[in-house]
Amino acid sequence: MTSKHERASRPQGHWLALGVYGCVAAAALLTWGVDPVLGVVAGALNVVFAVFFLRHLGFAVAAARWAERDLLAADVDLAGWTPSVAVLVACKNEALVVEGMLTALLALEYPADRITFVVVDDASDDETGVLLDARAALDPRLRVLHRPPGAGGGKSGALNLGLASVDAEIALVFDADHEPEPNALLRLVRHFRDPRVGAVMGRCVIRNGKESSMATTVFVDFLSGYLVNEYGRQALFELPAYGGANCAVRVSTLRELGGWNPASVTEDTDLTLRILLSGQRVRYDLTAIDYEEGVVSARRFWTQRYRWARGHQKCFRDYTWPVLRSPHLRVVEKVESVLFLLTYHVPVLCGLGLLLTALRAAGLGGAPAVALLPLAMLLFVGPMAELAVGLLVGRVERRAAWRLIGFLPAFALSVWITTRAYVDGMVGRPYAWVKTSRTGGTSTVAPAPLTTAVSR
Repeated sequence: MTSKHERASRPQGHWLALGVYGCVAAAALLTWGVDPVLGVVAGALNVVFAVFFLRHLGFAVAAARWAERDLLAADVDLAGWTPSVAVLVACKNEALVVEGMLTALLALEYPADRITFVVVDDASDDETGVLLDARAALDPRLRVLHRPPGAGGGKSGALNLGLASVDAEIALVFDADHEPEPNALLRLVRHFRDPRVGAVMGRCVIRNGKESSMATTVFVDFLSGYLVNEYGRQALFELPAYGGANCAVRVSTLRELGGWNPASVTEDTDLTLRILLSGQRVRYDLTAIDYEEGVVSARRFWTQRYRWARGHQKCFRDYTWPVLRSPHLRVVEKVESVLFLLTYHVPVLCGLGLLLTALRAAGLGGAPAVALLPLAMLLFVGPMAELAVGLLVGRVERRAAWRLIGFLPAFALSVWITTRAYVDGMVGRPYAWVKTSRTGGTSTVAPAPLTTAVSR
């Protein structure tokens, strides 16, 4: 008998939807002609771009106005409430970064009798398992689990194995390349005093921004994503996302929802929507900081962002209708949630907009229905405003402003990645969870001498 997750993970094409799109387009072209139809499509795209511009602008204004003040706010109740916590990490071929990760995790400030560390070796074929076992032999606080080859489920499957082995109130999740600040755990768990809170997200900072031009671009992207975009969603809508690492989730909520979804390659977005639909909330704490490794090449950028796009677009297909019907969300919250789910569709629409521009240059397509302003350009202005505010709030050196130029080729690459992901998802091309490769070139901590322990 197959499980629900196994059935959901099978490739599912959306040929009926594609057929309907094609029939509607053909009927419209035959009825009204090429120029009027392309003009209406261009006008509709301009409306979408204008909506997302206003959203980006709102986030940028909120971050510019309040984020720095919140970063410097006095600590509130950091040690006044210490529920039992299980720290969970899934590792697959992470020998280059696992030492720094373990050192940082075991240095977290928290009562020793209230915390458990569980690291799952997901059938690694490098030295990851050996390194983990060596540290576990030296530190009794650490528990290592080993998954056999072919266990399936990717990161979600590994985390679910770790979850089944613990008895805790809160599960704290990190990826293998993450190195949190010592007080990150205390800052995250304090939010669970509120019974409405199902999960809390912290802020991730790229630690290897100088390793390559791509790593620099990702560094600035994360400043915008966490100091502006995620902060703006919290400040304006109280709808931040659970990000999959440097985040905590209430164990009772997680178990009621069936754990992490192995049928999703973006288990974080999937869990965000399931938490909201259950009537609970996600919160964001920009002072709970940890450091991660950014991708250093265009190939790794493609692998990572393609996975994000495939998973996010699937979540749009899976959850848009339940969100719109949810009794737990107000109308404005439903609208924002749908816009959030559309994030990885917008670059696809940008590609369509570029195509329409080229057609108009060739003499095809009438004036768009909305042509008072070049609204398509606003889609570029909005993200650039977020990036600029991220640099300001993050207090990055002045010369970093030139790094914004690097987003032009990165954005062009994102258009291609998301379009490819959309087509592959709609035709049902199979795809499994693929980990992001690491370099292990930088660390924020001095790792313990695991190599010495292994050689003994």
